[in-house]
Amino acid sequence: MLDGGSSFSEGGINAAPLRRRPRRLSEVFAQLARDADGDVSIAHITDTLGGRAFAPLLVFFSAINLLPLPPGTSAVLGLPLLIIAAQMMYGNRRTWLPEFLGKRSLTAEQFRWMMERVIPRLARLEKFIRPRYWPFWRRQGDRVVGTIALVMAISVVLPIPLGNWLPACSSALLGLSLLERDGILFALGSIVGVVAMGVVAVIVGSAGYAGHAVWGWLM
Repeated sequence: MLDGGSSFSEGGINAAPLRRRPRRLSEVFAQLARDADGDVSIAHITDTLGGRAFAPLLVFFSAINLLPLPPGTSAVLGLPLLIIAAQMMYGNRRTWLPEFLGKRSLTAEQFRWMMERVIPRLARLEKFIRPRYWPFWRRQGDRVVGTIALVMAISVVLPIPLGNWLPACSSALLGLSLLERDGILFALGSIVGVVAMGVVAVIVGSAGYAGHAVWGWLM
């Protein structure tokens, strides 16, 4: 019988403690959904995931913005992403959100609906993630990921039609890469970010061209 952290071998008791596997982020999100009772505020989510845990918060708010939500929702749910990314870029050691934003909340049913769509996709992705080829020191990685995620978050918050999905995807991948120290995933997230900026540029350029054409026709 195993008790505490000890394990047995054929020759007797091996006193070396068993190493517990760190909980995957999908497991943390699942626990958060199970414990949801009543309204779930943004401040509660932030506190539960950890005041110093920038990467999980980055993944969480990025993943939420990947869901098919009503128009204008990204302006609210994208704002925490913007603030968290900015704090990472500046090297803050604790997260901070303004009070008016922390008080915004979802019902337990709405929150579970979101998690039911995020968790399975996250769990599948986690099977392929592992520490490898990480090119940064710890704090340096926070700042680099935060800088890229800040650019992506600005695109998420802006009311650009079809312009928020790829930036949110890039931020989620970058947050996971930082959490697991996966250099390959960091490269993939960066590539998605470059593609996202290209798509946003095309959308904005096309809208500007169309607006100029309409203005010329009216004049």
